[in-house]
Amino acid sequence: MKTRITEMFGIEHPIIQGGMHFVGFAEMAAAVSNAGGLGIITGLTQRTPDDLAKEIARCREMTDKPFGVNLTFLPSVNTPDYPGYVKAIIEGGVKAVETAGNNPAKWLPALKEADIKVIHKCTSVRHSLKAESIGCDAVSVDGFECGGHPGEDDVGNWVLLPRAAEELKIPFVASGGVGNGAQLVAALAMGADGINMGTRFIATKEAPVHQNVKDAIVAASELDTRLVMRPLRNTERVLTNAGVERLLQKEKELGANIKFEDIIEEVAGVYPKIMIEGDMDVGAWSCGMVAGLIHDIPTCKELIDRIMSEADQIIRQRLAKFAA
Repeated sequence: MKTRITEMFGIEHPIIQGGMHFVGFAEMAAAVSNAGGLGIITGLTQRTPDDLAKEIARCREMTDKPFGVNLTFLPSVNTPDYPGYVKAIIEGGVKAVETAGNNPAKWLPALKEADIKVIHKCTSVRHSLKAESIGCDAVSVDGFECGGHPGEDDVGNWVLLPRAAEELKIPFVASGGVGNGAQLVAALAMGADGINMGTRFIATKEAPVHQNVKDAIVAASELDTRLVMRPLRNTERVLTNAGVERLLQKEKELGANIKFEDIIEEVAGVYPKIMIEGDMDVGAWSCGMVAGLIHDIPTCKELIDRIMSEADQIIRQRLAKFAA
């Protein structure tokens, strides 16, 4: 299947693996890329630019296919060494970057000069148009269903995707709640040129996370995610667990007076404990509503091949009947 996204990134299938904290290691990115998609290393999971450079080199040993790096620009007390991370990406020969968080305009000239294609994650049409205006090559449009940060507008992909298609000239992919071939076809029908999947890729054999995490996703339904940090306007969709319920109780009790410090135990530094150690009740970790559509733990190749086969069958058989 050829789309503007497959041609832009030099990949076989219009499927991108989103950046995920303590999931997007070289093993994950290489497995997706080897299966014909675009694998993504999560830049800030690597503690230093030198660590990222080594992770990029590790990925190169595992695949000769294109892969990218996610770089999330967030305000923080201790700002990451963004110049160093950008330098590591450029010197590592990476040709695709997924940016997220704050406006990446400051970093685009250096990336462009290195002939790197930039796809920016957006949760609204207005942010997508801004990304287009500053020179991003593509956009990942994140609907309200997504795991992680869905923004504050609460617009689902059923409306968000066709709205993006009305406004954007650059290609975009559908992100949030995506996990099968039928959704790929639906995304294409609504104007997207591909899909971005996060949660679905965690539940694969190659995902470098604890088995407890994969089992939790398979066991979950579409009703098992929660929205946390809404009072702080930093909304995040996470899989419910004991730590998340404690967090929500604090939000309820403290109301408008809540501060980040009040919930820090449930959100700060929990990813290694969950993803590596498998402690599933320690706190909040990003998970999308697509968990309700995840029933197995295939290899990345099995998953991508299945999605593409389902999509092809729907287009050629089911939809073709309606055009007769």
